Amino acid sequence: MVINLKKLFLHILIMFTLFILNGCNIDWLGLIYSSDLDERLLEQNNFQFIKTNEYDWTTITLPDSYSFIVLADTHIENTNAWGFENLISVISENQKIEFVVVLGDITQYGALQDINRFIEIAGTMGVPCYPVIGNHDIYFGNWPVYRESIGSTRYRIDGINVQGDTKAAFFILDSANSFFGKQQMDWLERELKNANGHIFVFTHSPLFITGPLEIHQNSDYRERSRLISILQGKCDIMFMGHSHNRAENKTGGVQYVSIEDFKSTKTYCIVTVDASGVTYKFEKL
Repeated sequence: MVINLKKLFLHILIMFTLFILNGCNIDWLGLIYSSDLDERLLEQNNFQFIKTNEYDWTTITLPDSYSFIVLADTHIENTNAWGFENLISVISENQKIEFVVVLGDITQYGALQDINRFIEIAGTMGVPCYPVIGNHDIYFGNWPVYRESIGSTRYRIDGINVQGDTKAAFFILDSANSFFGKQQMDWLERELKNANGHIFVFTHSPLFITGPLEIHQNSDYRERSRLISILQGKCDIMFMGHSHNRAENKTGGVQYVSIEDFKSTKTYCIVTVDASGVTYKFEKL
């Protein structure tokens, strides 16, 4: 693994400052290494989470007009979900919402009790809730906990109509280590060749930064360029979290949206797809 020493130093300095100010529990090793990406990608088609609720994991039937919710960084800690459970009322009041995506850092430290809390809440939403893995979810060597409780970190969901025709494709990517890796990039490029209709991509680490001091982004610039090239003219929106800041960028006909953390802002995004196209708006609980 190649380590950017300048970025590592900045991470350590920032985390040390947070440690002094907050006295928080920090996974120092997790700053540069959490678990091996290739190891996680071996868990393809390991859908443990789906065993806890009634929905098919990789196929969802969608009407002609539908909506879905995207949010990021719930950081569930000591089973405190910071109001994530209150999305249930939002969903019950909007019958067009068909599913929810959480863009990683679902938990603060990857603890089993907090992953179970997420699963418990997701199971009561009445619609599928799709998890994206984040760096905090595998801190303190807790990847095995995620693997046994949730499963795969990279997967595809196909949206079909009542006749069984594909009308959308949704791709969840693993960027918990701030890169995607050649294997995952090759997989996405292959999968996009047979993806029809509207296409959405969801991951944790952002591709773009919000200012000169921002360091929370994909760490491989060549990989970022390749991903932008792969998605050009094919993807509607790519959603990201991790930085706890909102950012909206558009290039190659693709909208790139980073969403601020749900824990402190209670912000979520509602995406609507209908005959007029794709729109999105931000709401707060």
